[in-house]
Amino acid sequence: MSDDTGAERRWRVPRAHLALKAAAVAAFAAVAALSWHDRPFVVLATVATAGLAALALRDVVAPVRVAADAAAVTVVSGYARRRRIPWAEVAAIRVDERRRVLLHTRLLEIETADDLYLFSLYDLGEDVADAAAELERLRARAVDLEPRPPQ
Repeated sequence: MSDDTGAERRWRVPRAHLALKAAAVAAFAAVAALSWHDRPFVVLATVATAGLAALALRDVVAPVRVAADAAAVTVVSGYARRRRIPWAEVAAIRVDERRRVLLHTRLLEIETADDLYLFSLYDLGEDVADAAAELERLRARAVDLEPRPPQ
C-alpha cells in the first residue's frame, strides 16, 4: 500500500490450491482413461474430472476474490463475475464462525442491502478475521475521506 488515498488490498486464491486442483483433475482423468472397461466408474470419474476442472478454471479466470480500495470493495459474484460495491452500500463486514462436532468453519461475510457475499480461507489466502479487520480499516478510512457538507 502506498498512501491512504491510493491504498488497495487484494485477496486471491493461493496458487498452491490451484495447483492441487489441477493435479486432481489430471489424476481423475487418468483414472477414467485407465478404467475404460468399467463403464459406470468411467462415468463417475469423468463427472468428477469435469467438476474439478470447473473449479480450477474459476481460480484461473477470477483468482482475486476480494479487492478493496478507498472508494469501494470488489467481490466475485456467481462463477466469475465481478461486482464493485461502494463503501456506502456495504451494510456489514463480519466473520461467521460455526462449530459442529469435528467441523469448524469460518467465513468472511460482506453484506449489502440486497446480497450477502461469503468467502473462506481458501478464497482469500489468509485468515478471514484478518481480512475482515483490513476491510474494516479500509472502510473506515473511506468514511474519513468522504467530503463533508459545508456547515
